[in-house]
Amino acid sequence: MAKMRAVQIAAAHGAFELVERDIPQPGAREVRIKVQACGVCHSDSVVKEGIMPTSYPRVPGHEVVGVIDALGKDVPRWKVGDRVGVGWNGGYCGYCDNCRRGDFFACTSGPFITGLTSDGGYADYMIARPEALALVPTDLSPEDAAPLMCAGVTTYNCLRNSGAIPGDLVAVLGIGGLGHLAVQYAAKSGYRTAAIARGADKAALAKQLGAHHYIDTEKEDPSKALQTLGGAKVILSTVTAADAMEATLGGLAIRGKFFLIGAVPSMKINPLQMLTFRQGVEGWYSGTSIDSQDTLNFSVLENVRSMNEVYPLEKAAEGYERMLSGKARFRVVLKTGN
Repeated sequence: MAKMRAVQIAAAHGAFELVERDIPQPGAREVRIKVQACGVCHSDSVVKEGIMPTSYPRVPGHEVVGVIDALGKDVPRWKVGDRVGVGWNGGYCGYCDNCRRGDFFACTSGPFITGLTSDGGYADYMIARPEALALVPTDLSPEDAAPLMCAGVTTYNCLRNSGAIPGDLVAVLGIGGLGHLAVQYAAKSGYRTAAIARGADKAALAKQLGAHHYIDTEKEDPSKALQTLGGAKVILSTVTAADAMEATLGGLAIRGKFFLIGAVPSMKINPLQMLTFRQGVEGWYSGTSIDSQDTLNFSVLENVRSMNEVYPLEKAAEGYERMLSGKARFRVVLKTGN
């Protein structure tokens, strides 16, 4: 049987292993994707460190772009040669009401999560369910499209569902792997966009990404700075530091919302502030394949692009450590060479 390369994790807390495997065959209602690129996301750590339940060995990776090269039985719509992307939402059973309304985490059969409950894109080939697929526009290279399947859809989908309208002040806390995309999406969506980060050296980048205002937390209180601008309808937090989040919460406008994308174990909020001004704190999950499709299309329409560092598949461990260090500018992408 023909072979492929895959980068797997043999057990929780285990090392990345480059191995040779049989090329998988798609079953009923499955497609096989010849992977071209796969983003390295911080969420891959849930497999690496055993944070969420899975079976091992497991191939991680849920920012996948490639070409369908084989179809199983009963696959609607899709055909061999289609260029597709696969995100964190790897599919669902399709039978219960939860699935039909897109709430696949409540799926009675359990959710299918790419790179966690099924093998992901750190490989030359992977198997996917048709409901997990988004069509990748020809204007996007595989390396450009891959990070949009998680980092992109998470930020874009959050902003478009935030309740903000064009002209509202929207603040993005952090301009790293997630934030540099969020600033672009916010500005291109017509929001008055404020980028918040630490250090004067990031001001030029913030403006390059489209921010109308840059708030340097080393020089000014971010809450006061936002209130000077009228208060933020939305603050989208992409950082993983509770103190930075807490320092920014006071910048919300009346009925403003603070959205959490970066995960922290805990953070303090001011209940009196929330009650008095009818504010809210909300977590945001990425989205379904339709949301990914919308993200890809909007990115092409408005020229939103991820800034990436590209590594060959065999250097997946190096790419992962680069991502984990926070030094990557700004997303890490593995390229298979297919």
